[in-house]
Amino acid sequence: MVRKIAAMALALLLPVQSLAETEQQRHKIGYGLMFTNDLMGDGKDRWRTGSLTSSRMYGHDWQGQAPAGFGELLELRIQGQIIAPADLKTPDTGDRPWAGALSFELNNHMQRGGAEIVLGAGLAIVGPQTQLDEFQDWLHDLAGAPQPSASVRANQVGNKFQPLVSAEIGRDLTLSQRSALRPFVEARAGDETYLRAGIDLSYGQLGQGSLSVRESITGQRYSVIHGGGTGLTLTAGADIAYVADSIYLPEGQGYGLENSRHRARVGLRWQGQNMAAFYGLSYLGKEFSTQSEGQLTGSLQLQLRF
Repeated sequence: MVRKIAAMALALLLPVQSLAETEQQRHKIGYGLMFTNDLMGDGKDRWRTGSLTSSRMYGHDWQGQAPAGFGELLELRIQGQIIAPADLKTPDTGDRPWAGALSFELNNHMQRGGAEIVLGAGLAIVGPQTQLDEFQDWLHDLAGAPQPSASVRANQVGNKFQPLVSAEIGRDLTLSQRSALRPFVEARAGDETYLRAGIDLSYGQLGQGSLSVRESITGQRYSVIHGGGTGLTLTAGADIAYVADSIYLPEGQGYGLENSRHRARVGLRWQGQNMAAFYGLSYLGKEFSTQSEGQLTGSLQLQLRF
């Protein structure tokens, strides 16, 4: 399965590499990796418990903002996530099923008339075929943490291949030389289908001339192309979504989807000459009707420049 996943990732990457070969100026111009886990938030191993998201940016030499043309700046994004009930041994009746998902997306970034536009498409691979249940079992055994029981793994969300499409439009509104407000709207169809609206706030200088992308689970934005300046930047944001469908909460098995989903987040980014670090804390509201409360997750990004 690992070989199949690697082959799929390579198949997605090859068209981008071909573009780089046919156009000498097109090359890899950015990279970002964000790790999210609720142990860095509320310290509980449950629900949206962990994810790893990787982005690689391909385009011409960076000019401080996304180009206007379609296909000129492309992002290859790969994400793995684990969703779990609150108790990995004997879940309460009505708690959400265990789910593992891998997604591969190709996103196009543009800027037109001051609006930042992201259009994407990809594939979500869900279920035991991802082998993420075995990975969590191994990781928890290594850390001495509770492992998913046989019944939890047997009742996990089944194998699926789900095409997905997404879009986001945002616009930076300058409040001062050091602060900006960014309203945005976002839509997604596929593994989850929703329409979302929200705002992001940044205070500092690091956002100038840089490019950040949004991690889908928490809404935290992580850096993929560096801007100038060193020091600290404070970020915050909130959004609300109408969720129409989620393959992670199959209604046919009696799970009641919460159509209204809320998120709020704060973060702190430090950038030096050759190193940058980000830590964010996110509140994720209830996603299903029998969920007792929201949860806090922590996100971490480290970047080194050589």
